[in-house]
Amino acid sequence: MLLIGASRGLGYAIAEEYVDRGSRVVATVRGSRRTALHALQDTAGGQLDIEHVDINAPEQVHALHDRLSARRFDLLFVNAGTANRPEETTANVTTEEFTRLMVTNALSPMRVIDTLGDLVDPHGTIAIMSSGQGSIANNDRGGFEIYRASKSALNQLMRSYAARHHDTDRTLLLMAPGWVKTDLGGPKARLTIEESIPNLVTTIDAQRGRAGLHYLDYLGHTVAW
Repeated sequence: MLLIGASRGLGYAIAEEYVDRGSRVVATVRGSRRTALHALQDTAGGQLDIEHVDINAPEQVHALHDRLSARRFDLLFVNAGTANRPEETTANVTTEEFTRLMVTNALSPMRVIDTLGDLVDPHGTIAIMSSGQGSIANNDRGGFEIYRASKSALNQLMRSYAARHHDTDRTLLLMAPGWVKTDLGGPKARLTIEESIPNLVTTIDAQRGRAGLHYLDYLGHTVAW
């Protein structure tokens, strides 16, 4: 599998889970400093390769494609994303902060899929980390306004991607991991990584061969658009 964004948090946990399940994993980090992923590589017995890419730099994504062009993957998972202060709304967020979230959470992940998608087996899976907060139908409490909007935008762009590739046999997934205790999710989150990620990986693997676009939570339940 090819995992984009795995230096920490959910991305690292996904890499660790797939390594534990015996998969060969190529996972990416953004910078040059040593991360927990490098420590995992030291104990992975050759199952884990590490690449470097900043998804907000298209030239780096294209360079990654060139480096991996001879390889094929059964799964491409784009996990990279960011958050802002949850109390920010359209009334007080700066244009720069709004743009940062939209680029990192919506535009750049889709550019990664458009650029790297041809490295995925014709019957493989392309998955992207969305959020339950990207659901418009389920937003009846507000909060996390800008983050929600960025994930809703991601979902819409993925639906457009699916429409453009309506004749593909690949499985397309938008995954909602639940509210998880990470640096991004915060200490008040409902789930631990151990409660979310093994279930999320099981759900992804269970969808293999099921063509079309599916918006699912970590337990495999359909999330309302």
